[in-house]
Amino acid sequence: MSEIPSDLEGLRQRIDEIDDRLQDLLIERLEIVANVAAHKRGKGAIAAHQPAREAEIIRRLVQRSKGGFPAATLVRMWREMLSATVRLQSSFAVAVYAPPQAPGYWDLARDHYGSHTPIVPYRSTSQVIGAVMDGQAAVGVLPMPAEDDRDPWWRQLLSTRRQRAAYHRPPAVRRARQCSPGRRRCVGDRRGTEQPTGQDRTFFATENAPDISRGRIVSTLSELGLSCTYIALCEHADSINTLIEVDGFVPIGDPRLDRFRAQLGKSLSRLLRLGSYAVPLAPAAFSAPKTAGRASVMTQATADAKG
Repeated sequence: MSEIPSDLEGLRQRIDEIDDRLQDLLIERLEIVANVAAHKRGKGAIAAHQPAREAEIIRRLVQRSKGGFPAATLVRMWREMLSATVRLQSSFAVAVYAPPQAPGYWDLARDHYGSHTPIVPYRSTSQVIGAVMDGQAAVGVLPMPAEDDRDPWWRQLLSTRRQRAAYHRPPAVRRARQCSPGRRRCVGDRRGTEQPTGQDRTFFATENAPDISRGRIVSTLSELGLSCTYIALCEHADSINTLIEVDGFVPIGDPRLDRFRAQLGKSLSRLLRLGSYAVPLAPAAFSAPKTAGRASVMTQATADAKG
């Protein structure tokens, strides 16, 4: 290893040389991405936006990160690069729920999908879902479902026209100020092909009779080896819609779902799979390492990856 020059001019020259090498590598990466895009086109309608693949990239880079370079900055840099390469492969726009009283969704969309990605604000959740389903946007940023929603937006995905919508959350990490359960965010994606990443969760929605309690759903899933991590109920007319989140990547053909239907019997009218998402990185992954005489510092992370 060559010695680092002690004079300032020599150090600056070395930085310039490193910058040139970094740029050359980015150009090489872009050429490979172009080959990947051509391969996708040859295979048919494979979406350029692949949230699972992006999650795997971010997780790997954060895991191998070392030295004093902040992991949060690393994620932000790669989110910009990943978003840019998606836009180079196909048209890509984001519809975001952005009423005046909740501006944070716009910030999250910008952080996760890049500063140059077209982002269109909408004042209602139904407009966001409509924009995705009509092809005006590839992704819709929406609030995380809450127990007190009287008319939750996820019920719109139960309609026949909108059952094709997939559901995922950005695969990077929440900002530190967004870590409380009441301020979580989510993203609906119509076009991406879902793939397991090894650390996933899956959403289902049901239409069931009022006699099926929350506790019965949770216990039945547990008996079948499915851990329920979130559940929300919405009563209407003579039935109930239930949103269920379970740990792991659970495909619609999983035999445990057949047993779940059988155990609930006629009281269960419908069980629909809404989609899955890569589990976000925990805030601890972005803590600065402890050094002698200095306390660890929680850095501000980029948007919840997931994109």
